[in-house]
Amino acid sequence: MYKIAQGAALVLLSLALTACSSSPEEDEFTRKASPDQLYSQARTSMELGNYSKAVRSLEALDSRYPFGPHKTQVQLDLIYAYYKMDDAASGIANIDRFLRLNPTHPNIDYVHYMRGLTNMQADSYLFHDLMNIDRTDRDPKNAQDAFKDFDRLIKSYPNSKYAADAQHRMQYLKNRLAQYSIQVAEYYIKMNAWSAAAVRAQTVMEKFPGTPATERALEIMSEAYGELGQEKLQEHIKMVMRANFPNNDILTNE
Repeated sequence: MYKIAQGAALVLLSLALTACSSSPEEDEFTRKASPDQLYSQARTSMELGNYSKAVRSLEALDSRYPFGPHKTQVQLDLIYAYYKMDDAASGIANIDRFLRLNPTHPNIDYVHYMRGLTNMQADSYLFHDLMNIDRTDRDPKNAQDAFKDFDRLIKSYPNSKYAADAQHRMQYLKNRLAQYSIQVAEYYIKMNAWSAAAVRAQTVMEKFPGTPATERALEIMSEAYGELGQEKLQEHIKMVMRANFPNNDILTNE
């Protein structure tokens, strides 16, 4: 199964490299075309789903005509095209530039939303999803950044048409970040670092309440306090479990 996934990855990489190449005729057109012609070509390429070709036209516009009639829309289109190409680094760089140069643009909420989407995309691994591999133990930085992006959007632009979807995605990210903390706490358990395990599990309770990881966090805290001889703290945790998870094995096996 691993070889199949690896082979698919090589095929997709090959296709991506092919798609990124340009012909001499295209290069010649790009050099001679007017801003309107270049932008028309870029829009046509985007409508056809050829985002690599669209990016070449948009980048040419952006560099050759930085003050042209389409300058702002070119930047917005580049942000979207980079997202569709899964090029998070270029996407974030262009998003941050847009936010810096156009802080009062009427579509600024969309740009914040795209920043969240781009960071969320950077956190995902296509082949892990295809193979149903759980990798919640991976570095959560992009997920954390995406959560902050969506949170900023909702707080700054609560009436934005993107706010509802951002809220939904924040819940997914909360679950992902909570599960990451559980993975870290379980690692500490393996190392017999009970105090560190308890602290990490408590982080789940404080930062990500209401997530599916909450029950496991309480289990870890109960076990850790027991190992540390903190009986009062352990009993307090069990009280919380009785109120919220009365059928938990720790309680039924007492």
